[in-house]
Amino acid sequence: MSQNLKTIFIDGEAGTTGLGIRERLAVVPEVAVKSIDPDKRKDPAARKDMMASVDLVVLCLPDDAAKESVALADALGSDAPKIVDAATAHRVAPGWVYGFAELEPGHAGKIAGASRVSNPGCYPTGAIALLRPLVDAGLMAQDHPVTVNAVSGYSGGGKSMIEDFETGVAPAFELYGLGLRHKHLPELQAYARLTRRPIFVPSVGNFRQGMLVSVPLHLDMLPGRPSAADLHHALSERYAGSTYVSVLPQDGKNGKIEPEALNDTNRLELTVFGQDDLGQAVLVARLDNLGKGASGAAVQNIRLMLGLPEG
Repeated sequence: MSQNLKTIFIDGEAGTTGLGIRERLAVVPEVAVKSIDPDKRKDPAARKDMMASVDLVVLCLPDDAAKESVALADALGSDAPKIVDAATAHRVAPGWVYGFAELEPGHAGKIAGASRVSNPGCYPTGAIALLRPLVDAGLMAQDHPVTVNAVSGYSGGGKSMIEDFETGVAPAFELYGLGLRHKHLPELQAYARLTRRPIFVPSVGNFRQGMLVSVPLHLDMLPGRPSAADLHHALSERYAGSTYVSVLPQDGKNGKIEPEALNDTNRLELTVFGQDDLGQAVLVARLDNLGKGASGAAVQNIRLMLGLPEG
């Protein structure tokens, strides 16, 4: 093994996100992924020894287990590796950098200099990408009553949901999270810079991967009553030159959009559908929930943290 290779340990590599990260890293020549003996995956001493031997650890674990892994790493002191947490546990935690590189100008540099990065949730990635530029530009008040609707492929729901859909037990489509306390809400609100808790209505369709996140807006409720073109301009300015985020031409006619076009990529597309005469617009983000919404974003963050080309 070349001494120049950066080494990575995926703690929880057998899950959907862990497998996706490993697959993407397999084509990155600058890194080597180290695995622990399957019999020792839950052995704290073995995991701690593995952490001490690598440059970076990716956590693909339930929240409580992710916190335990961080404690193991912290106990290593100066020998602790960098960490990317793909769980929810640290997304709004002090001392952690949020891993959406396109959050604001200069944010990729913050990730590059961080030792602890929390990988974003799939739904918040789309919603924050749409909302944060409008808040920063003064086109949306921070206390605006935001509603976010979204549909994802079933692969984002874990082993039980995947099995239900692939065996034909699950319905063709369903809303969920109707207790209004979905685990992605805290990061969505925090990093979109909203002071009013948004209403978030997720859903799942009978397709494996792909995602649409939409935000309906009454233009006369926004500061200065902007046009749909004003919203499009704000998004276009924010993401100009971005490698992975693009703003599609404004669609004001017979707009429609499907969720699977970006599957197996790390891309994120934003579109503004609007009718100024009606005073209405719908902002839509399209991404792969397993790509820019999970393993793709994780690998993007890994590259930044290890000083590798963006790819």
